[in-house]
Amino acid sequence: MGKKKSIFGTALGYGIGAIGLDLSYGMFYSYLSYYLSSVLGLEEGFLLLITPLARIWDGINDPMMGTVVDNTRTKFGKYRPWILIGALCNAVVLFLLFTSFGMSGLPLYIYIGIMYVAWGMTNTMADIPYWSMVPSFTSDPKERNIIATIARTFSGLGQGIISILTPVMLPLLSVTMINGEKVADAKGYSTWAIICAVALVGFSALSVSQTKERVITTPKEKFSFKKIFKVIGANDQLRTFMLFAMLSNAGWYMVSGVSVYFFDVVVGDPAKQSTFSLIGAVGSVLGLGVVPVLTKFISRKRTYQVSLSLALAGFIGMLICAKAQAYMIMNFCYLLASIGVASMFVSQTVFLADIVDYGEIKMGNRAEAITFSMKGFLQKMAYTIQTIILFAGLIISNYTPKSAEKLTYTQAEQSAVSFMMLICPIILITLSLIVFSTKYKLHGEFMENITKQINEKHAEFKEEGKCKWIN
Repeated sequence: MGKKKSIFGTALGYGIGAIGLDLSYGMFYSYLSYYLSSVLGLEEGFLLLITPLARIWDGINDPMMGTVVDNTRTKFGKYRPWILIGALCNAVVLFLLFTSFGMSGLPLYIYIGIMYVAWGMTNTMADIPYWSMVPSFTSDPKERNIIATIARTFSGLGQGIISILTPVMLPLLSVTMINGEKVADAKGYSTWAIICAVALVGFSALSVSQTKERVITTPKEKFSFKKIFKVIGANDQLRTFMLFAMLSNAGWYMVSGVSVYFFDVVVGDPAKQSTFSLIGAVGSVLGLGVVPVLTKFISRKRTYQVSLSLALAGFIGMLICAKAQAYMIMNFCYLLASIGVASMFVSQTVFLADIVDYGEIKMGNRAEAITFSMKGFLQKMAYTIQTIILFAGLIISNYTPKSAEKLTYTQAEQSAVSFMMLICPIILITLSLIVFSTKYKLHGEFMENITKQINEKHAEFKEEGKCKWIN
């Protein structure tokens, strides 16, 4: 009983940090595209170029940060110092990214390009050490489920705050009027970004103060940047995870990122996005209980397949309802999809912890942070897929934002946004389900043997002084 309370308390202290991280994360992935294209008026071609270029750098920067974390040794642990440093830096960049200081033309493009890349780097500084802590708490699969579920609960709360409050807060904080109504402008985005940045630092500091690493493993040899590609190349399950997780995450990002366009361009009422997001947030909370419940009756593999199937069914329902203009019913299909996606994210967090164990047995070196750095990188790659599809669609349809001179959208604009919002997620989730079902093997008896070997190895390490538990 005492151990369970200890794990539960640790999970609560750990999980609360996800609220702040996801405030920044939600602003970047759900609202930055609209802010840059429709508020600042940047050319879609520039945005289509900067995103993949930033991902090329992330491909170097993310595992590099993982290596730095793996080699960090302080009296506060190797994760918590970086979480706090990263949160502070990311908060500053979040504000700067959503504040243009009245710039225009070439200076604005250069400024946004620098801040865009800086956001990814500073997010990596906090995100990689944060999620890398999961395996350090326990090797027990059930306890990992608890920790991952609670962390994802707080993560969903952070994204829910962004999804629900942003459409409401932006007009309130803005000054621009069109047809007698306040609409979101640069001032509104900047002010809201400041609020989110302060909250990011506050929640991260609280999490760091309440969390301790319970197990510290000293590897036989330190990792260097040169060995990062060896970790990725040797761990076949890490590569498989990156593929199916990237596809499913991209499907989700298509909905969350395009919805701000969809309710403006297709539905014609941006205010309805708040209701849509609220129902999605409810689904995200409900979905967090799916994994702990289903894993009592079915395998982790089947649970993940159920999660993806729920998301797929919800997206198909959204497509059918949108065709019939039954937008209220479409909201409840989004509820079903959100339940599936939330449980999908919980499972993915646990999968990465399993992949760390698998990599240690296969390669003889644990490398939590390097492995978990792939989580952040694949999420950015998923966002890149979303961004390329989004801005390509906007360019092809000749999209221009609504203004006093333009009160309606063309059929081409509406069709492009509808395709990206309703059909692309179905395609991406389906592909993810196929890859997972055919290529991922860390489940059942195979994973049980891995866990047994890890426990035996860590017991030996503890006796030799290479691994210690902190109570």
